[in-house]
Amino acid sequence: MTLAARELRWAAGGRMILDGVTLAAEPGRLLGIVGPNGSGKSSLLRLICGLRKPRSGVVTLDGGALAHLTRRCVARRVAFVEQQAGTQVQLTVDDVVRLGRTPHRGALSPWAAADETAVVTALGQVGLEGLRWQAWATLSGGERQRALIARALAQEPSELILDEPTNHLDVRHQLDVLSLVRRLEVTCIVALHDLNLAALFCDEVAVLSRGILVCAGAPSDILTAAMIRDVFAVRAEVRISAHSGRPHIEYRPD
Repeated sequence: MTLAARELRWAAGGRMILDGVTLAAEPGRLLGIVGPNGSGKSSLLRLICGLRKPRSGVVTLDGGALAHLTRRCVARRVAFVEQQAGTQVQLTVDDVVRLGRTPHRGALSPWAAADETAVVTALGQVGLEGLRWQAWATLSGGERQRALIARALAQEPSELILDEPTNHLDVRHQLDVLSLVRRLEVTCIVALHDLNLAALFCDEVAVLSRGILVCAGAPSDILTAAMIRDVFAVRAEVRISAHSGRPHIEYRPD
């Protein structure tokens, strides 16, 4: 296991947000975190990448406590892509992706060949080479999401964490972004709303409900009609897609 959480608990405003969550990301695989709104998905991701400190429990990186590492050391290994946020600052795609090099550079360090290579490589991985000098404000939602992923990849991480990267994207861009993430040769943890996207792209799925880990495992084992009824309060039929060989969920209105 490269990145793991053990018995994580975290509270805010007098309410327990996460209660005893234990899970691990397998090296080189894609772990999906799903659950209803307010189940604790975003909070869990922020704990795992070290942006918040748990009330109790521990996050480990290669078996060692994440809390014992400096923020710079963590940022050289773990990259976090938050939900899209708007900005009025006049930036180019290049400006955004260059920020990913911050953990590798001192405050007064000149831009080096290694930095340039990392940025060019990251832009190539997400297919934005031709938009490097384009203004951020002119990008589509899908292009912005790919630019944010490129910024994370410029960190040269071995673990990549994404918080609902398909939020506010149309179907085509949802598929494009997750196909890109699926191809990356890193360990990925991604929070998703759409259970069918989780079924299609994730190697493992973990289900949160009211801050508790309900179950985790292969999509075909976890994404069942009974689980969807109990956790999401929705009736559904789950079948194996002839095209993908993975579960496909059809919801049934009451």
